[in-house]
Amino acid sequence: MKALVLDSKMKQTSEVALPERYKEIKEHNLYLYVKSYLASLRANSASAKTRGEVSGGGKKPWAQKGGGRARAGSITSPVFVGGGVSHGPSNNKNYNLKVNKKQKRLALEFALRQKAEMGKLYVVDSVAVASGKTKDAFNMFKSLNERSTLFVAQMSDEPTFLAYRNLKNCYLADSNELNAYLVAAFRSVVIEKAVFDEIVKEG
Repeated sequence: MKALVLDSKMKQTSEVALPERYKEIKEHNLYLYVKSYLASLRANSASAKTRGEVSGGGKKPWAQKGGGRARAGSITSPVFVGGGVSHGPSNNKNYNLKVNKKQKRLALEFALRQKAEMGKLYVVDSVAVASGKTKDAFNMFKSLNERSTLFVAQMSDEPTFLAYRNLKNCYLADSNELNAYLVAAFRSVVIEKAVFDEIVKEG
């Protein structure tokens, strides 16, 4: 459970250990958080009218008896084209799943522990790109030789945001945006030392 400390050229200089308490965290905390996070992203826009919501249908389509056809009371019935839908989707369903504050924190700590155990958690002094050039941000990413990388800054400025914005398989997140899902979704994590120290200190 060690994070790799990198210099400005993305070369390893040392290691820093994660707190011992991270060993006791259960994976179930991460599962619950990711489940809640993905549920909150659902658009919940699918909706279909029931037979009671379809307009029309006030008059009985044909006589009850004598026509040789099955009896029918309304053209809004699901058996008619243009009628209501039986057991269709409704957009008033609430998909939100509650996860308390402590569990969110445990999920983040477990996700960081996983990355550390894989040797994919990196600590740097800064991920800022003063030039604002995507080329410079790409060179940082390329130096890591990773499939995908999450860069975490204390508070990114506009040039840094613009530098990372169009990079494929990269994402720049501020410390207040960091969560367990983001950490778990990327192959590796590069986090500024100030943010890392703050996370490790809490709890």
